[in-house]
Amino acid sequence: MTTTTLPDWRQILTGVLHRNRKQPYSRYFQLATVQTDGYPANRTVVFRGFLNNTNQLKIITDSRSQKIEQIQHQPFAEACWYFTETREQFRLLGKLTLIGASTSDTELLNARTSTWQELSDNARIQFAWAHPGKERANPEAFTPPQPDAVKPLPEFCLLLLDPVKVDHLQLRGEPQNRYLYTRDELGNWTCLEINP
Repeated sequence: MTTTTLPDWRQILTGVLHRNRKQPYSRYFQLATVQTDGYPANRTVVFRGFLNNTNQLKIITDSRSQKIEQIQHQPFAEACWYFTETREQFRLLGKLTLIGASTSDTELLNARTSTWQELSDNARIQFAWAHPGKERANPEAFTPPQPDAVKPLPEFCLLLLDPVKVDHLQLRGEPQNRYLYTRDELGNWTCLEINP
């Protein structure tokens, strides 16, 4: 795992998250991927913070979900995040990395475990439910015993979005302000002010 210099967009996003903290839904954003048949797939996910001192956004998912096959087929995705309090939008294009029970990188496995431990009991138990996306199971399939709060279930995966491009739009102002941040192959970020 590489530690990168925190770019301006990351510091701005952290400030926007702080200013919108009274809105619980500000922790949710949309994540778009590409299905194996080429069609888009979009869903709402919960922001679980940044991975250590990196720019990677943490998301959780179930190893049995359709996202897994999509990520393995095409690892690039885009997140779209709108903040109502400050009227700002962030679109983050990047590559997804999946960290499951069989991941060999010890540091990433530790990140998976610590993310599991930070979840509420209600969030953890969903990974013991019936297979997501399949025909509705019997009610008993949704009342399993509470999973261990320390050791993640095998179905639990940590998903990391590592941005390579960030489009930041501020809807306040006349005209509005828009900035495009891009990362080169060496990990350096540049910013270009663009038309809204």
